[in-house]
Amino acid sequence: MKLQIATRHAVFAILELAAHDGQMSAGEIAEKYGLSPNHLAKVLRTLGREGMVEASRGVGGGYRFAGNAKRLTLLDIMQIFEPIGVPGAGNSEPGDDTDEGRALRRVTDEIEDITRATLSSITVDTMLKIVRRTRKGAARPGG
Repeated sequence: MKLQIATRHAVFAILELAAHDGQMSAGEIAEKYGLSPNHLAKVLRTLGREGMVEASRGVGGGYRFAGNAKRLTLLDIMQIFEPIGVPGAGNSEPGDDTDEGRALRRVTDEIEDITRATLSSITVDTMLKIVRRTRKGAARPGG
């Protein structure tokens, strides 16, 4: 599954902010992930409008996670920036009006349903646990 750049920025920002107490600047997050600070700032503003992050200005300002890590899901974050798991999304394609095209649409709609269900079952808290397990695995010799 290929995600749009803004979607990836949003997931990284939410995970980073949720993992840290206090605030972080957009620059700190952008530097860690090799992101454009300007693009990340736009994404953070969008997340702020959605109530997922809060911003404070001035010296010592930055962003902090404002959601509930045990309830906020990957789907909640991703669907702000792109249609995830929306059956039949997109324009009509050549061949769609054939039996084969309709069969293909049934299969792709089922895949979209599974994707949506999976993303809606994975919370920020779950992702943070996966990150910690991944970090521990990478720290082991040969891991």
